[in-house]
Amino acid sequence: MPHGIVAINRPEVQTTPTFDTKMRAAWEKDEELKQTAEDDEGNKFFMLLDILYCMKNHLSIITVVYNNYDVLEDFFKSLNKQIDTNFTVYIADTSSRRHTIQKQGFPTKVMCVENKGYAHGVNVALQKATENGGEQFCVINTDVFFKENFVEKVKESLGAHTRSLIGGKIYYAPGYEYHTDRYGDNDRGNVLWYAGGTVDWKNTWTQHVGVDEVDHGQYDEKKETGFITGCCICFDKTVYEALGPWDEHYFLYYEDADYCQRAKKNNVRLVYDPHIVLWHKNAQSTEGSGSKLHMRYQKKAQLRFALKFAPWRTKLHVLKNYF
Repeated sequence: MPHGIVAINRPEVQTTPTFDTKMRAAWEKDEELKQTAEDDEGNKFFMLLDILYCMKNHLSIITVVYNNYDVLEDFFKSLNKQIDTNFTVYIADTSSRRHTIQKQGFPTKVMCVENKGYAHGVNVALQKATENGGEQFCVINTDVFFKENFVEKVKESLGAHTRSLIGGKIYYAPGYEYHTDRYGDNDRGNVLWYAGGTVDWKNTWTQHVGVDEVDHGQYDEKKETGFITGCCICFDKTVYEALGPWDEHYFLYYEDADYCQRAKKNNVRLVYDPHIVLWHKNAQSTEGSGSKLHMRYQKKAQLRFALKFAPWRTKLHVLKNYF
């Protein structure tokens, strides 16, 4: 025996095989519970991250209905086919003859409101969406339809263009072209309604780039533009906080042009993104494009827009033509 080490004889503790097995099982169970607890904490953490991501990446689709419930069928069909289903539709129903809007395969919130104009309906829906934590918005007409990647492309564009108003490439829906006799059957569905926009300040008209042209890829470049139509206009919470609600002095038309002008004054970019694609049944809330009702609302809104933003010479010109 090595020097300095004293041998002490101790009785050995005798254990039975059953006792050893139970002790080992208890120890293994304890380790298993510890691992489960650690896994649960990890899962909760990643679940929280997923929830936060979904909230951040959730799209609030804002729209207004006024008696034209029949156009909702194609609109809802398009939404039901979306690849990216992380969205909620907010509908401000301003109708004088209200119908029940049937439940769809996606979250829908309907708010019945007094008809104080399109901008008022948009504002009510936007307020509800922000109260529910919305951070990405797409204000859109109900008289449109689109492909299954629409929501996906809107989110991609919002992610790529911060502090921006964003519009997409919009075609006339087949059969809704303004100059119906110009086009052959093969052209229908490929006639442009909007591919960017400008404002003619001599007359205070908003103009659509590419309108009435057959699309041959001539407007496939993403770029900054001068005007975005309210048929489809996308933005995030930072833009909404900077610009505030839409101007409710416009009952119908030019509320989108007003929002664009306010955006420019607040250094918010206007971006045309041709990867966002939809088809529009033009002017379905005012008896069709070129109707007397359509022209009356448009002329009145043009006057308000001119008095608010146009040069003095144009203000006088528009006033003279109005009366």
